[in-house]
Amino acid sequence: MQFLDIALTQWLNTQAGYFPILDTAMSAISAYGVPVLVIALVLQWFIKPDQLKRRYALIASGLAFLLGEGINQIILLFIHRQRPYDAGISHLIVEKSADWSFPSDHATAVAAIAATFAILAWRKQAVLFSVAALLVCWSRIYVGTHYASDVLGGVTTGTLAAWAVSYIYRPEWRVNTWLTKIF
Repeated sequence: MQFLDIALTQWLNTQAGYFPILDTAMSAISAYGVPVLVIALVLQWFIKPDQLKRRYALIASGLAFLLGEGINQIILLFIHRQRPYDAGISHLIVEKSADWSFPSDHATAVAAIAATFAILAWRKQAVLFSVAALLVCWSRIYVGTHYASDVLGGVTTGTLAAWAVSYIYRPEWRVNTWLTKIF
């Protein structure tokens, strides 16, 4: 399995450093993809059609994001995986990261958002956020900061967090009624 992980990581990272336009695009997606998705969520807060249902989905995606990142921090206490560039597996084209490699926080964040909208059957948003999530996940391997399995681990924690939030956080709760009416 480790051989497959290394092979896939190298295959997705093989073009890094050879195509300046692609390198610039992937570096930008890697650095700004999560903040752009968060801004896209915040801007949806003010859309009027289905406002209360939309706001519930936005709150749920934010909670899934936070839960997923929390799960990652617990995992990082026990798993200390070296970054692929430190192991000589990938060619790094961005600044080095200071933390461990597994799981990818970026992948967790974008997967939590996309999965929440998919679970709640907001198809248009689910597709748009899933495409953006795929780009962010690919960029993290392309720029050399993660193994493919790190990204898969992040997608898993983000998706599990989205399922947990959709199961626990209910639209009929009083706190949801209060939160969705803010602004």
